[in-house]
Amino acid sequence: MALIVQKYGGSSVATPERIKQIADRIIKTKRAGHRLVVVVSAMGDTTDELIELMEKVNPDPPKRELDLLLSTGEIVSAAILAAAIQAQGEKAIAFTAYQGGIITDNIHTKARIQKIDTRKMLEELDKGNILIIAGFQGITAGDTITTLGRGGSDTTALALAAALQAKVCEIYSDVEGVFTADPRIVPEARKLKQISYDEMLELASLGAKVLHLRAMEIARKFNVTLHIRSSFSEEEGTLVR
Repeated sequence: MALIVQKYGGSSVATPERIKQIADRIIKTKRAGHRLVVVVSAMGDTTDELIELMEKVNPDPPKRELDLLLSTGEIVSAAILAAAIQAQGEKAIAFTAYQGGIITDNIHTKARIQKIDTRKMLEELDKGNILIIAGFQGITAGDTITTLGRGGSDTTALALAAALQAKVCEIYSDVEGVFTADPRIVPEARKLKQISYDEMLELASLGAKVLHLRAMEIARKFNVTLHIRSSFSEEEGTLVR
């Protein structure tokens, strides 16, 4: 049974209807004989809304409390997705970064993952559970919640794929892969079937929003195969390896 890590972005889990669609896809993968770890972002624009809420009471909020607040968005997504999977008769459990053993440094709002204790995750996978992890967050050695910065759920997914030695890390968003240009701006842009780590790193460093730069650095360092796909299509995406 191959272990697969899947990551779903904010647009993929923006509504209850979309979460149910994602649950269907996840269950289909599980029933094909795979073990699954799923990383989720906050629903839609939740993170921006939480920042706006905090700034209404403090225009210069303390970063510790801001991280605590922002971490809740991904926890909501994880809990709801796990419940949606359970409603269809499959076993699933939602984890925070603390429960998943994702340890970071002490730099609030831009923390870096230092290590991942996989023991609890492997225990749940051995029980036959689909494991749903709240992305974008971590915990310090002193049990303080941190966040990983914009695009942090990508980083969570790649770090977990490396730590768990996953067969592949599938990144799902609202685009069908990596294109020669932004297809929403350039209609004639072509989808690439495959791209190298170095090429993808260059795109990320130049501002392409397909994958976060720090996540791409992890993929290259630990030789993680990436499959960038659309959560709204069954089409093959772009392999990065």
